[in-house]
Formats: sequence, C-alpha cells, structure tokens
Amino acid sequence: MLNYKHLHYFWVVAKEGSITRAAERLGVAVQTISGQLSLLERQLGKALFIAQGRRLVLSETGRMALRYTDQIFQLGEQLEEAIAQDDSGQILRLRVGISDSIPKLLAYRLLSQATAIPGDLRLICLEGSFDNLLADLALHRLDLVLTDRAAPATGNLKVFSTHLGEFATGLFATPRLLQGQTDFPRSLNDAPLLLPTRHNALRVRIDRWLDEQGLSPRIVGEFQDSALLTTFGRGSLGIFPAPLILREQLANEYDAQMLGEMQGVAEQIHAISTERKIRHPAIEALCQIDATSPSLT
Repeated sequence: MLNYKHLHYFWVVAKEGSITRAAERLGVAVQTISGQLSLLERQLGKALFIAQGRRLVLSETGRMALRYTDQIFQLGEQLEEAIAQDDSGQILRLRVGISDSIPKLLAYRLLSQATAIPGDLRLICLEGSFDNLLADLALHRLDLVLTDRAAPATGNLKVFSTHLGEFATGLFATPRLLQGQTDFPRSLNDAPLLLPTRHNALRVRIDRWLDEQGLSPRIVGEFQDSALLTTFGRGSLGIFPAPLILREQLANEYDAQMLGEMQGVAEQIHAISTERKIRHPAIEALCQIDATSPSLT
C-alpha cells in the first residue's frame, strides 16, 4: 500500500517546486523529504521528478501522480473538516485569505454578501501577501483568496480566478488637508500623497493617471498594507486613494471627504479558489455577486 506521508511530501514538493521550499513549509529537514521521495519512487518504480539545473520538474509520471494526489488530499481535508464539525454537523467553515493589497472595508462588503447564505457559517479570515496566500491555497489551508490580480497560469497550480468586479477609485482627505484643495486635480501638485507600494496592481494605474494629468504630488508614504495606508490617511499624513463605494463609511469612520475621482483608475478584485469536486456554497455565492449591485454601494 502507498504511504500517505510519502504522498504528502511528494504533493507539497510538486506544489512548491523545490525540496527546500517544501521543507520550510512543512517544518522538516530537507534530507527527510528527499529520503521519503526516494522511497516513494522506488515503490512506484518510476521517477516523479526530473532535475533541470537547480529546479525540479515533474516527469510524465509525476504529472499523473499530482492529479491523483490533488484529489486524495482534497478528500482528506474534507474528511478532517467533517470530523471537526460540531455535533450538530450544521456549521460550515469558510477560510479566506485576504491579500494585504486590497481595502479591508471592501473585503468586508464582499464577504458579508457571500456569507449571507442559509445555515450556520463560521468565517475564518487570514491576511498575507499574494504569493504566500496562493501557496496556502494550493496546500488547501484556505478555501478562497481575495486579491487584486488573477492567479498566474502555471501547470502545477490548480486554481481558478473569478473577476468580481472593478471599483472606481478616488482620492480622499481629512478636513485638515482639504484646505486649499479647490481645483482638483491640479491642486494635487506638491500636495502630500499616500500610495500603495509598487507590488500593488492599483499603484500602476495611479502612477499612469498622475502622468497623464501632468501632476507632481509629494509622495510622503508607501504602504504594502492597505489598512495601514488608510490609517495614516485618517491621521492626516496625506491624501489617500480608496474605492468610491466606501465614501460614506470613510466619512463616518475616518472623517475623510472625497476630493475627486481618478477617471480610469479602478480597484480590481479577484476571487481565487481551488478546483474542487464539491464547491463551497459561500464561494459560489461570492462568485455570483454583482459588483455594481446597490447592496454593495
């Protein structure tokens, strides 16, 4: 019989693309994984990986084995979840990874719509970088990732993306910074501006818009975490971007008013999930959300 642990090591190495990264993720020694892979290959009688320089590439047998192990560990995870459920068996769990690049208020708006399904749902939210969240999704530690870009098209990463929508974006400021901002957008010249870091897809669109408008603001802060950017904006460090649908909430909770819309600049939100035989009902609900619906505005 095949050893479940041997298969798991193979599966993680295939997802990570290297024994070293797989060892780091699993918290075991490189030699342990290498030895277990060798045992599995001897048992199967065929090589699962082919070395290409410092990289490991799946052999034809390895690609076939990955398709089966994807199903094995998806079912294994579902078994663990079923056993872990309360005695009533009524609680459904949704584990969501939220990219640090997307506005958390917007993530809340979307998830509150998706979780309004019949029955008891326990929402578990984690935050992280795009790459780390995709790795956790591939290892089935997450059911869904909300992010600002689609998943990359790679052979080993069995996930699919749903474009939830584009949300028009504007610039906001607290009353202290609103003084003198009477000729938008020209008043942005030399004005303090807070922006996402360049790893954020929205940053590219903002930079392009500033160039097209011929504007030269003073960039006083760059933030990887969108929530931290908004917090500094609330502290009047600088003018900051945010989706227009959050206008009322930003006014009530951050005392921030919109200066104007950045025409052509939009926050794009994607939902990335694994290919499962049994689709999660909350994920199905999320992927069917109309981003232009009044319920989101």
